[in-house]
Amino acid sequence: MESEKNWYVIHTYSGYENKVMANLERKVHSMGMENEIFRVLVPMEDEVEIKDGKKKVAKKKVFPGYVLVEMIVNDRSWYVVRNTPGVTGFVGSGTKPIPLTAGEVKHILKSMGIEEIRPKLDIAVSQPIRITSGAFENWTATVLEINHDRAKLKVLVNMFGRETPVELDFSQVEKI
Repeated sequence: MESEKNWYVIHTYSGYENKVMANLERKVHSMGMENEIFRVLVPMEDEVEIKDGKKKVAKKKVFPGYVLVEMIVNDRSWYVVRNTPGVTGFVGSGTKPIPLTAGEVKHILKSMGIEEIRPKLDIAVSQPIRITSGAFENWTATVLEINHDRAKLKVLVNMFGRETPVELDFSQVEKI
């Protein structure tokens, strides 16, 4: 099973999305699983209706019958989510839940008006850093430029005796 935090989609009985979210949040709290199951969301968007010439804004479920869960999948967390009343299963192949891609999550959260929490980085240009994940994990590199808006860094990695520029997320590096 996975050991990193990702967003997963769980299938619920239609109309039970908010109930499932409340039950799951209660279970997470009562079982002390805040370090395995982080956030539970029912994606909603504003829908403008015009009734009797008056504008009315109503919240509408973006994915009826589905709830998003940010969690680390392990046997215990999988069991807790799977056995929450109203949950019919994870979206994925067979017994293995498939996480949403970063792009899908960003799009869904943005449409809900929620921005992902951006990691702060106390690093300066030309400073050495260690890459903590990805293809260059455990390599050291030198910071070339920092893009705070996108939470990205351009670093120089010494590959085969040549400096090669690589773009990384703030979450992929640490200060040496």
